[in-house]
Amino acid sequence: MTAPDGLPRASSPSAGLPVAGGPSAGGPPSWLRTLAAVVTRDGLPVREEGWPPPPPDARPAAVLILFGQGERGPDMLLLERSADLRKHAGQPAFPGGAADPTDDSAVHTALREAREEVGLDPAGVEILGAAPRLYLPHSNYLVTPVLAWWRVPCPVYPVDPGETSTVARVPVADLVDPAKRVQLRHPRTGKPSPAFRVAGMTTVWGFTAGILDALLRLAGLERPWGEGPPVDDPAVNASIARAARELAQAGDAEAAGEIDPHDLTTDDTDTVDGVDGVEPDGLGAPDNTAGTGTGAGPTKGSAA
Repeated sequence: MTAPDGLPRASSPSAGLPVAGGPSAGGPPSWLRTLAAVVTRDGLPVREEGWPPPPPDARPAAVLILFGQGERGPDMLLLERSADLRKHAGQPAFPGGAADPTDDSAVHTALREAREEVGLDPAGVEILGAAPRLYLPHSNYLVTPVLAWWRVPCPVYPVDPGETSTVARVPVADLVDPAKRVQLRHPRTGKPSPAFRVAGMTTVWGFTAGILDALLRLAGLERPWGEGPPVDDPAVNASIARAARELAQAGDAEAAGEIDPHDLTTDDTDTVDGVDGVEPDGLGAPDNTAGTGTGAGPTKGSAA
């Protein structure tokens, strides 16, 4: 059976795999529609300091930023890459990946990848908009962030445990909880970058954390938190070192020396006019169990 967008419906989860589901969500809240409209029009408030323009051979990719309504209020869908992967091992990410020649749009890419990675049924997803593309020079990807609402949630799970170890609906209440926020320090440059401690997953950092940080601030959901001095994270540092080795082995020694844990530096833009956010009580209570270990960043074949 095919969904209205032409993508095959997701198959049922295999026995024994962890599944994340949830109640029917209905239509998206007004704050999310406004946020999606603003991001589609203006892009995400990030700075690409010192980055070159995308070259002609930059590879198109897309990530799915999927909001839903869970048992504890608004939530977002994240996955964690398998620790056994050669690249991006153990890193949390949005579902997404590189465009296939058969994809007719970035939306198609994002939905197809989400179906392949976590079994998402595209028929239950309402697309709200797509932000202008972001160029990631270290991977040479032009990534389109696609914002969507999970109107009819379905079970999601690691379709291939060799690629994806965990799939989770992360409550927004946890992402905005000051106790779950931290600034990570780059092991070589000392540059700080945002990160999130998520229960049941390794620390969310890199591209994914940068997008989360920008979206929460734009939506007016961010709560004051004492950023404090940046901290070291051995597991993140190990992941950065691993990525640098990958680049060096590929012959890009200069990029290997400059690899950044964030890729995107979020701007200091305040909440956009017209995005009211939601009252803190509407987010539900934060989970006081922080995630253990660390990792983050791009997903399979993309910069998710």
